[in-house]
Amino acid sequence: MLFVVATVFLHLQIPHEETPAKKLRLSKPSKSAALHIDLCKATNSTDALQYLLQFARKPVEAESVEGVVRILLEHYYKETDNSVRLKIASLLGLLSKTQGFSPDCIVDDAINTLSNEKSHQVLAQLLETLLIIGTQLPESPALRLRLVEVAYKHLSDTYFGVRNKCLQLLGCLGMVDAPLGKENEGAGTSLGGLRDVQSIISDYFGDQDPRVRTAALKAMLQLHERGMKIHQIIYDQACRLLTDDYEQVRSAAVQMVWVLSQLYPESIVPIPSSNEEIRLVDDAFGKISHMVSDGSWMVRVQAAKTLGSMLQVSPHFLEQTLDKKLMSDLRRKRTAHERAKELFASGEFSSGRKWADDAPKEKLDTNTVNLIASGACGAFVHGLEDEMFEVRIAAVEALCQLARSSPSFAEKCLDFLVDMFNDEIEEVRLQSIHVLREISTHITLREDQLDTVLAVLEDSSRDIREALHELLCYTNVSTKECIQLALLELLKNLNKYPTDRNSVWKCLKFLGSRHPTLVLPLVPELLSTHPYFDTPEPDMDDPAYIAVLVLVFNAAKSCPTMPALFSDHTFRHYAYLRDSLSHLVPPLRLPGRKQVYGLDSVDSGPGSGSVESAQLFLQQSLNRVSTIQNLEAPGAQDLLDLTTRDLLRLGELQTELAGAADFCATYLRCQLLLMKALQEKLWNMAVPLCLKQNVTATAAAQQILEETYKLEFLYSGLESRQVATIHHVRLQAKALQLVLTARTRQGLDLLIGSCEKFLQDVESFQRLFLTELPHLQDSFVDKLLELMPRLSSCKPVELVKILQTTLRQSGLLQLRLPEQIHRATATIIEPTGESDNPLRFTSGLVVALDIDATLEHVQDPQNTVKVQVLYPDGQSHVIHPKPGDFRKPGPHRHRLITQVYLSHTAWTEPSQIEVRLLLAYSSSSTSLTSPSKLGWSESLESLPPAEAAVEGTIPFSKAVKVFIMPKPARR
Repeated sequence: MLFVVATVFLHLQIPHEETPAKKLRLSKPSKSAALHIDLCKATNSTDALQYLLQFARKPVEAESVEGVVRILLEHYYKETDNSVRLKIASLLGLLSKTQGFSPDCIVDDAINTLSNEKSHQVLAQLLETLLIIGTQLPESPALRLRLVEVAYKHLSDTYFGVRNKCLQLLGCLGMVDAPLGKENEGAGTSLGGLRDVQSIISDYFGDQDPRVRTAALKAMLQLHERGMKIHQIIYDQACRLLTDDYEQVRSAAVQMVWVLSQLYPESIVPIPSSNEEIRLVDDAFGKISHMVSDGSWMVRVQAAKTLGSMLQVSPHFLEQTLDKKLMSDLRRKRTAHERAKELFASGEFSSGRKWADDAPKEKLDTNTVNLIASGACGAFVHGLEDEMFEVRIAAVEALCQLARSSPSFAEKCLDFLVDMFNDEIEEVRLQSIHVLREISTHITLREDQLDTVLAVLEDSSRDIREALHELLCYTNVSTKECIQLALLELLKNLNKYPTDRNSVWKCLKFLGSRHPTLVLPLVPELLSTHPYFDTPEPDMDDPAYIAVLVLVFNAAKSCPTMPALFSDHTFRHYAYLRDSLSHLVPPLRLPGRKQVYGLDSVDSGPGSGSVESAQLFLQQSLNRVSTIQNLEAPGAQDLLDLTTRDLLRLGELQTELAGAADFCATYLRCQLLLMKALQEKLWNMAVPLCLKQNVTATAAAQQILEETYKLEFLYSGLESRQVATIHHVRLQAKALQLVLTARTRQGLDLLIGSCEKFLQDVESFQRLFLTELPHLQDSFVDKLLELMPRLSSCKPVELVKILQTTLRQSGLLQLRLPEQIHRATATIIEPTGESDNPLRFTSGLVVALDIDATLEHVQDPQNTVKVQVLYPDGQSHVIHPKPGDFRKPGPHRHRLITQVYLSHTAWTEPSQIEVRLLLAYSSSSTSLTSPSKLGWSESLESLPPAEAAVEGTIPFSKAVKVFIMPKPARR
């Protein structure tokens, strides 16, 4: 009997021992063995190359890399075909990058292959492999020095590709902190004169091949990026390369000159063919300015971009870039003594023996010395007039960077930037507007300049018009005629493009608040008032009249004498607009009219003190809620209810704290729902007697789950502590669902699956929030983790009883607020939902509905924001806007401008559809469970699969109703 049991035991155990052994045996030698067999099967070089190409597509484990490399090297030595050796050299480099593999064991072999290699292409590839190995082992200076020696040895190769790779290797691995000579003492004389790496690289600035010259410059720039200070002596060589015949060399030389100008800006350099000297940064600026007229547009783009970052240049050099004629400031003048001496030497009278021997000897062009190359004069003028729009954009951006640091230069370049508003390319026009907006604090527009700017309002591009409105918000103008002109053109814009209404109103709001004294003399004309006669009351539905009122009221805020010019109906209109458009119309102090019209008499918004008091109130509310453990159930529920209401009202009153207040209110609402679902009478009655309460509790659990997803994905700025608290509430809701499932549904299989899934969620919580567990003392999850060994081995019914008891005994988890919480919000501007005229279209066809919405504090809107259209028959369509439909006008703000296509069968009468914005989320669970812990699970097959990502959408904008009318098709 004992023998039979032992046999059965062995029979059961042997498969469990063999299964992992097979995996180990298959994984370790498989790659190298398979590769060896394939290469041995190859009858010619073409077959070997095919096998290598197939092998390159398959991943290799870190433990197999060394064996594979040995096989490849063995075949490399035997192979005679260059293409196969080239592919093997390439594979060695790829394998060196394998995660978890240290390539130091193959360095010697890789270096040895260089000595006998005759093919230049293979040699270049082997050097590339050595470069990869060197970058993978940054902590080994001896190895890096050895690789640099190898590079220096092959620098004399006749093939440009080998010299390129050697220079690249010197740039990436050359010693940053010390010259090669000091590092290499006693290590042989392979570096010739034991010079430092910079002098070795600079020797190849004059190489006969332009690709090598480019590689030498890039290697020097690589040394700079790694922290080595480039020697100033390199400057003259880099300047000579600015006139090279090849554009890649000139492009790299521009970068090199810029680097040296930033390293040695105040150094003095001589001007060729004279005894004058100037600062190095000024000289470099002049030379790079000259490159804006280069023959290659790519060099011109780089030169223009580089000029924008040279902020240390002298003002007169800077201003010369805006004038094509050489300014007198940049010519050397002769002193009076020098001129008198020259005149005396020339003789006072003519002898008459030679023609024109009494002509003046001094000529401006030959005897004066220019401090800047004549080709550099008007560099920005050349850049802004360039035939390639990329160069024009680069010149505009460079002007912006320089103008921001120099107010005087900003004034001088204003005319040039305004002229760019007429460019034929939309991207250039848009960039010019953005640039002028950035430097608007330094400038005041004249009337002729404003006229050119306002002409852009005729542009058909919505982006251009809105960018110009934004520019006008922050622009200063000089006269009241400018204000009148701007208002007139904006009203024309409003009439031609009614969808620009909100943008135009906002523009006039800022225009009025910035220029109250200029608006004041225009008020009688703008409001059509007369000192003796009553004038007709304008229509309040007219957007143009509202635009005028927005301008006037915002100017009146800083001009107390202006309200005296208002007529009676203007005060009524103010009261109406103050309520309906409070974000555009400021509170005004209107003495004597507060009682009549109920107008605000406070002209300043809530200050920082009110924010601090609101923050204190928020914290006190949370502290007060933490005491509900000591209250009876009805009192605790009332306290939660009142606190939630207070927090929601606080969010409405104090916009700075709206996110934090809404977040706390939602969290407390979850706790209130949980408390109501766990009340005493529900759990002390038999299931058939409380079916209605069970339905209510089930709905509460589902609502809590939905609210936790809102808490996690609708708010930004959350810390790990808050995310752990949210997941804790979600775990409580899932426990409640499990208990209710056990009470109301029959079937052990369903209960087993639910219990296993819940235990997976608990383990996942423990893994994800391990660092936060100390802050969750005496919480629901803390008690569960203490009971985890028992929960994993007990029966499902017992687990449900433990959960029920733990749920009812666990208290409220204290919420700790982070520094700043913002709620994602969306406001649909268009359609407004106010029109009673239906959008008519033929049934079966489509009609386009324009959507314009602003998004606040939405992360990654291109992937998360969707548009939902809900039809009256219950059909719902969700549309994902294109990435190009999103703009970013400012930090944490996005703009969605898109079209939604509607279609439906014929209706008998018009009806409303609802349009709203949704925020999509995906909460993936990474929990993996160990089958041995589950006492009731008999095999792996009964385990549920790992939980997939929980995906859903959250409405985060108010629904807008639009009338549509699908008409039947005509026969």
